[in-house]
Amino acid sequence: MSTEEQSPPTAAASRFAFNEDWAATLLGLLLLGLVLVGAIPAGLVP
Repeated sequence: MSTEEQSPPTAAASRFAFNEDWAATLLGLLLLGLVLVGAIPAGLVP
């Protein structure tokens, strides 16, 4: 086992992960909205 401590992610890596999470959230909300307004037919929704 190594006794070295792992450094926290860099600011750029953290910023990318934060943006990626929000992008996925917004995409999910957009898809939900499209289903609710009927833009996506019910046959496509499992």
